[in-house]
Amino acid sequence: MKISSHFDGKRYRNAVPTAMSTATSYWQMARRWLLGKEQRVPKPALAGFSVDAVALAQPVPPTALRATWLGHSTVLLEIDGRRFLTDPVWRTRSSPVSFMGPKRFFPNPLPLAHMPPLDGVLLSHDHFDHLDPLAVRALARTGVPFFCPLGIGRHLRRWGVASDKITEFDWWQAHTLAPNFTLVATPARHFSGRRLGLDQDATLWASWVLLGPAHRAFFGGDSGPFAAAFQQIGDTYGPFDLTMLEIGAADPDWADVHMGPTVAVAAHQALRGRALLPIHWGTFNLAYHAWTDPAEEVQQAAAATGVALLLPRPGERVEVAQAPYVSGWWRG
Repeated sequence: MKISSHFDGKRYRNAVPTAMSTATSYWQMARRWLLGKEQRVPKPALAGFSVDAVALAQPVPPTALRATWLGHSTVLLEIDGRRFLTDPVWRTRSSPVSFMGPKRFFPNPLPLAHMPPLDGVLLSHDHFDHLDPLAVRALARTGVPFFCPLGIGRHLRRWGVASDKITEFDWWQAHTLAPNFTLVATPARHFSGRRLGLDQDATLWASWVLLGPAHRAFFGGDSGPFAAAFQQIGDTYGPFDLTMLEIGAADPDWADVHMGPTVAVAAHQALRGRALLPIHWGTFNLAYHAWTDPAEEVQQAAAATGVALLLPRPGERVEVAQAPYVSGWWRG
């Protein structure tokens, strides 16, 4: 495995001091979780969503920039003749077991069997709500390349991905897919682990820059506030036609590792973004806020700053150029 300056021999470290939580005790967190009155899951339950699989099966035009949000941080991105999938999650629960843990509000709108040909899968980190063995095994059978931060390759190999289909990155490392298309792994402010603390921060976390001949896109994965890094990424690789940034599962108790709507809008501006596609919301109950709060709050923050939002329904394929576009699907 490559050696990173962010690795101390046991754990990867953030570039700035970071606390996973500032809660005074687990009891305090449990009390909030059990006694909170927020509507954290949809009531009544959501109907399913679907995609236009026939349209997706067509080749990507060489100057296209389209996005299909499949829930949480899973996006099917079509950019300049290529197609990428981010943080693939198809499992019903965001959990190490199938019988308990946060349950999806709706099934992934695109069955894995209907996935169109991909040029790559981009992984931001190894948490259960971002990296799903079910999806990885299915995608591995197609021979698609996987691009991931350092250390995640061992998960992928265990789930059937061939070693020659895995490229691991440290922050700021670039990979040229073609003479006019480059991927860059960029910093994020987060943490990692899949074994309830036993492997905490044993793998790296990252964001991603996609540089095509006609368009530039940024996928943030999970990150807390990181103004200096976002500014550096924007200055180095921007402006971005599209940014994909997390707005959900935010709370003051873990404000170092999740940004929330207002900080996401500020990060979008630092990145020199044009259209913002909010991710990491509306799919799992992972925080204390009402499940619709992130979408409502990001609209307020965007309106106050003139940021163009894309808020499609799950499975809806949108042209990035049509931003601002707000579907309002979460309002019923």
